[in-house]
Amino acid sequence: MISIDEVQSILADLAAELPEEFFRELNGGILLLPETKMSPYAKANDLYILGEYQRGGSMGRLIKIYYGSFERLYGYMDKDKLTVELREVLRHEFTHHLESLAGERGLEIKDEQYMNKYLGKNK
Repeated sequence: MISIDEVQSILADLAAELPEEFFRELNGGILLLPETKMSPYAKANDLYILGEYQRGGSMGRLIKIYYGSFERLYGYMDKDKLTVELREVLRHEFTHHLESLAGERGLEIKDEQYMNKYLGKNK
């Protein structure tokens, strides 16, 4: 697996691809955390959280990326392939941020539908 320092550098490059306006009110920035985070809904230790958007609380609005989860799922990938996965997760979390600013919930609803499908719920 690529080191956490290399992933931090990749994330910085990926963030630089985005328009400055995307960072409005993202006062906590983008955090790369070393831990592996399992979803509380995981049925068989098979659902990892790669990134999260957080709003409110003492740190305000921020994006968390979990290095350990990436390592667990994508540790075999080379830098180019890992960059594709990181870009997808980072943009997913930025979509949550931008929708939150706009008072929208489209991606949140889509994520709920995915989770319901995973859990075998029909909704």
